[in-house]
Amino acid sequence: MNSSGYPPWVVLHIPHDSTFIPDQVRPQFVLSDHDLALELKRMTDHFTHALFAEPSGEATVIRAPVSRLVVDVERFAADDREPMAARGMGAVYEVTSHLTPLRRRLSAEERAELMGAWYHPHHEQLEAAVADTLERHGRCLVLDGHSFPGTALPYENADPTARRPDICIGTDSFHSPKALEQAFVDAFTRSGWSVAVNEPFAGALVPASRHHRDFRVMAVMVEVSRDLYLDRESFEPKPDFAQIAAEVRHRCVEALKAFQS
Repeated sequence: MNSSGYPPWVVLHIPHDSTFIPDQVRPQFVLSDHDLALELKRMTDHFTHALFAEPSGEATVIRAPVSRLVVDVERFAADDREPMAARGMGAVYEVTSHLTPLRRRLSAEERAELMGAWYHPHHEQLEAAVADTLERHGRCLVLDGHSFPGTALPYENADPTARRPDICIGTDSFHSPKALEQAFVDAFTRSGWSVAVNEPFAGALVPASRHHRDFRVMAVMVEVSRDLYLDRESFEPKPDFAQIAAEVRHRCVEALKAFQS
């Protein structure tokens, strides 16, 4: 493994850092421009591409091209499989982070158009990247890069006064070997940051075709508290952002080296 970057059997998945809302989608939202901009600030995993994937080493990077407010590629496509759909936040959000209306009621055809334009192509790209990695290396690790607010938003249904960790490691019972989980916990603990597993967010994403079927596909989610690197008022990076980003990448690579050894 290259000591300075990700190995070639890693696929970096960056699903929530885009703020792009296509012009043809904007009329669906019932929010004013000001309120929509505020919702984007609240819900975007700001600068996670820079945190995890600049540089990306030998890894393949799959990055969602539109905001999660357009479609959330991290959700299951079918609402009956997606737990967050019960709160109006399945793959196509109906409500905001504060559980107020986000968009007008869509027809089945409109929802299908959104999924066809943005969700399914993204997952086809992820599927292809994982398949190619498996063919070339016999294994694949999907590293799912996220961030989260220092104070819980209402949609999370969590205690907003609870102290949150600096780093959350998300795992899957099938795709996240215990040794992999421990390697990431140990690596980020050595940074001096507080670390929790599956708290405040749980799970790790793999392509649907491999989900709980293919042991060769491993997955881990790394969530970074925005309080580490983002100004709460301006939503701009803090002055030491470059150092924080370098530390995040270093700890991820360190964990992968420890897991492989």
